[in-house]
Parts: sequence; structure tokens; C-alpha cells
Amino acid sequence: MTDTTAFWLAGRQATGDTTFDVTSPWDGRTVGRVSVPTDAQVEEAVAAAYASRDALSATPAHVRAAALDHVTKRLTERTEEIAQLISAENGKPIKWARGEVGRAVSVFRFAAEEARRFNGGDAQRLDTDAGGQGRLALTRRFPRGVVLGIAPFNFPLNLCAHKVAPAIAAGAPIILKPAPATPLSGLILGELLAETDLPEGSWSVLPVANEKMPALVQDERLPVISFTGSEKVGYTIMDSVPRKHITLELGGNGAAVVLDDFSSDADLDWAASRIATFSNYQGGQSCISVQRVIADASVYDRLVPRIVAAVEAQVTGDPSDPATEVGPLVDENAAKRVESWVDEAVAAGAALLTGGKREGATYAPTVLADVPADTTLACEEVFGPVLTVTKVDGEQAAFDAVNDSKYGLQAGVFTHDVQRAFRAHRALEVGGVIVGDVPSYRADQMPYGGVKQSGVGREGVAHAMADYTYERVLVLTGLEL
Repeated sequence: MTDTTAFWLAGRQATGDTTFDVTSPWDGRTVGRVSVPTDAQVEEAVAAAYASRDALSATPAHVRAAALDHVTKRLTERTEEIAQLISAENGKPIKWARGEVGRAVSVFRFAAEEARRFNGGDAQRLDTDAGGQGRLALTRRFPRGVVLGIAPFNFPLNLCAHKVAPAIAAGAPIILKPAPATPLSGLILGELLAETDLPEGSWSVLPVANEKMPALVQDERLPVISFTGSEKVGYTIMDSVPRKHITLELGGNGAAVVLDDFSSDADLDWAASRIATFSNYQGGQSCISVQRVIADASVYDRLVPRIVAAVEAQVTGDPSDPATEVGPLVDENAAKRVESWVDEAVAAGAALLTGGKREGATYAPTVLADVPADTTLACEEVFGPVLTVTKVDGEQAAFDAVNDSKYGLQAGVFTHDVQRAFRAHRALEVGGVIVGDVPSYRADQMPYGGVKQSGVGREGVAHAMADYTYERVLVLTGLEL
């Protein structure tokens, strides 16, 4: 057990009056014990962050970049230790946990680079009209204020990194609230930040209980909220504070389209392998995991058996085993919810091609066909290792099927035709189109987010920095231009 009793209050370790246990979804063992901030300590953290706004904004770029470089270095040095921690508290197979640490390293590296070059402004001559003669406008970006970053459980390190790193790079203080199920990874970031020279009070990592969050969300000293999580919670936050600047990275039911030109045996083997892997990685607990396969009728009958075989070949078991590809869901209730959605679909007439079994918090990788359009599984984000397959006739029908969803995060399109790739980019109502692969690809420096019920705003370091800041114009007068 990791005896992690302290949280990080305004850059220093602190403990509250109560603790809670973090348990492994795989075997129920206690992984760590975390101290809970008192109301007074939360207030202290908010007040300190608010008071540090000018100091952090005025901190030279090289100092902020050096702090981010330090976190990059320390994450790299402690990769295996942190990966083991992620796997223990989250249930994520160790192979994926190691990959997550590597991604967090990249996020902090990108942020250090952006901190050094982030300017966000330009110069504009104003003498294009007579009244502007002798005047020049300079535009720079300044932080909107303290960021409240609320992170989910499914990527407990990397999605905390996506809140913290851009804020520091942009000079915005941040209060990070990690998920209650997986707070240990976020607290590790606090440990590494404490080794830097960032201004006092400019960051805190507070494992606050969910029921205590409305007061933080509504605090006027926290004008920016960056939330990653469920659609229901995200829009509740937005509705409760309509005048704040909100970024929501919410759910999806990612579609992988396989078109008729992607038809060789090698093509279909590749598509099936990628679909099987990325419908089940992280136990399907990724907002861009493959939930829907939409295949042209000309390839459907050859593709589906390949998908089923590839899904059945996924290694399910102990997340600490390097061979394991699919671990448990975050808890047994999550697995029971997935079970109930699959059972509902089967009762409504869906064909269960493989899987459909639960053991504790683990749900077997599952494939279904002919899922009725009005079932929960067809309409909502399953957030579990479940995949549906649908046959369509032609490109337009495939694109229509992708868009027939309240979500619009990312889509994958398997095609060799570059014209089709551009048509997909124009037609698909999503935040990202991945050609030749599944929707689950994400590079941490690219703009990432969705449309419709998948959220507002964009993550990706430079894009988040722009979101955390605003333009301020300076007009110089009496110049000889």
C-alpha cells in the first residue's frame, strides 16, 4: 500500500481531518490512503491561488518552462513506479499504464516548449484610416485567472497533466481536483511540482469529495473551469455557471467506418486488429474507444469474423501482467451497468457474437450485431469493452450513420482514397477524423475535443493555453511609422 496521506495545498503538503481508501478494481486491495481537505483548507487554497495571479503571470517564461522541464524529467525517471501506481489504482493493464506515463511526459515537454514561445499576439498598424495616423496596436494574451481543473479516472495521470501543464505554461494558477477513485496519480504531480520554483500558492492538488464541488465550481475567484468527464456532470457545471469560461471534454461513441475500397485481406486484418484493440484498451473506458463499426456491405461479411476473432484473442486478466490487454472496469458497479445495457440490447433482438459475460468488475470483450436503434447501447456511451457492428450501403450511408448520434468526438475512416478522406473531413460532425485508423488515436499536442454533446473547447497544450487566456490590446500613439 502507498501510504499517501497528504495532499498539496498551495504548494506544500497538508492533511485534513479525514481519510479515504483507494482500492484496486482488480482484487480489492487497498492501494493508498488519502487525506481529505477540510472546507477551511479548500478556502485557503483558493485564496492563495487567487492571490498568486499576478506573480505567476509575471514569472518569466524561462522559469515556468524550467518547472515544466523538471516535471518532464522526473516523470521519465519514475516511469515504472508511476505506471505501477496507475495500474494499481485504476485497474489499467501495465502496458497501457506505461504508455500513459509516456504521454504525460510529452504533455509537460510540449508545455515547456510552448511556454518559451507563447506570445499569442501581433502588431497592427492603424494608419489605414486617417484617424489612426501615428498609432500602432500591439496584442498580447493574458491569463483569464485561476483555472479549476477537474480530471476523470480513466487517464488519472495524463488528463491531470492536460489540466496542469497548459495552465502553468500560460501563467495561470490552477487548482487540480483528481477523480476520487484515482487520486494518487494526481498527487504524484503535486510531489513533482513541489520540487520547482513556481510562485507560492500558484497550484494545489485537492482530492475534494464530489459532493463538495458545487461550491468550488461557483466560486467567483475561479473564472475558468476545465472539466473532463461525463456529459451529465459537464453540462450541469456549465448550466450552474453560465458566465464562466468553461471547457468540457465529454463523452463519445466513437465510430470506425470501413469503406469498400479497404478490401484486401491485409486491409481487413489491419482494420480488425485495430478495432479489437481499441474497443477494449483501458477496458473500453476511453471516450474515443471504438464503440461502433460501420462497414460497407461489400466488406461486412469478411470483416466481422475477423473482428470477432481479434476480440476473442484479447488477453483479459491481472492488470499487473505485461501480457494483459484488458483489465477490469473502474469498479463493479460500472461493470454491472455495462452488463445491463448489453442484456437490454440482446433482449431487444441484438445478436451477441462474442462476450457478454461479467465477473466482478471485469466484463468480457463483447461484440454485437443488429442492435436496435432505440436501445441504450445504440444511443449512449457504453464506456466499457463493448462493440457494435452495422452494415451500410455506400459512403454516404456510412457517413450518415456516423452523424446519427448525439455525440461528435472523433471518427475513424478506413479508406485508401484521398478524395474520400477529404469528403469525410467535410461531412462528419466530429472534432477529429482519423483516416486509415480507429477514432482512438490522439496526439497530445493536437487540438482535441468534440461537437454536439461531446463538449466545448479544445484540449492539446497550445490550444488549452489559448483557451485559458484572452487578448488584450495596447495602442501606442504619436509614432512615426
